[in-house]
Amino acid sequence: MEQSRRTLEGKVALVAGATRGAGRGIAVQLGAQGATVYASGRSSRAGRSEYDRPETIEDTAELVTAAGGRGIAVVADHLVPAEVEALVRRIDAEQGRLDVLVNDIWGGELLFEWESPVWEHDLDKGLRLLRLAVETHAVTSHFALPLLLREPGGLVVEMTDGTAEYNASRYRVSFFYDIAKSSVLRMAFALGHEVGPRGATAVALTPGWMRSEIMLETFGVTEENWRDALEAVPHFEISETPSYVGRAVAALAADPQVARWNGRSLSSGQLAGVYGFTDLDGSRPDAWRYMVEVQDPGRPADTTGYR
Repeated sequence: MEQSRRTLEGKVALVAGATRGAGRGIAVQLGAQGATVYASGRSSRAGRSEYDRPETIEDTAELVTAAGGRGIAVVADHLVPAEVEALVRRIDAEQGRLDVLVNDIWGGELLFEWESPVWEHDLDKGLRLLRLAVETHAVTSHFALPLLLREPGGLVVEMTDGTAEYNASRYRVSFFYDIAKSSVLRMAFALGHEVGPRGATAVALTPGWMRSEIMLETFGVTEENWRDALEAVPHFEISETPSYVGRAVAALAADPQVARWNGRSLSSGQLAGVYGFTDLDGSRPDAWRYMVEVQDPGRPADTTGYR
């Protein structure tokens, strides 16, 4: 895909959970291809979610517009059906269509307890994580899909962590995290069966080791000096920006043959090899292949041939 082309002119997208991280990267890259993007989330300039972080959906919408699209910020809690229904009604009233739905709602970084078994994990936090990571996606699909299915060619992207192949044989962080991310993979498979015969495509998509705002803070670096973290975390060399998975979604949305992916689990690195897009630095990190072949076997960090 030629990243300079505006391949999504006239298209309308809803990125649910667009405040930061992958959601923001996806919204901006859809905008860079000319799309109108509704960026929804709970953190706005009027008030923050329990994350209590500075990123807002208004910031995201402005970045979408600056990239060349039209960004529209909408405050919505995707656990509240009435708010999601109102959001979809607004899109219908203002645009009369929905071409791309990205379910990126997550909100679990402050809730999961690393490698704590289910009997030791805080139960309230675990159940809250499942509601935020799974129930929100179901609520959003319930209300948004009738609008998306009104015209053929729609795309639904379920954002997760890990490919179906990778997660099938590996324990992911904790009982609750593992269940959440595996559930989203299965959602895409199920949606593929439901929307595919009706002219749309549903996929699961995972970034690799993504340099989100929270990840950069955790390692005490910025996007400008992220390589300073490599001494302490050498495998961080395979990491990618949120724009990379954003370009993956934009490539899918612009592909007239996107139905070939229906119901499948995909990764940013895999799709970069198919569509030809790159990360912002011109590289093509293939994080999941790297993790299987280098990181998980305990080999020294070396991204040669992986980016």
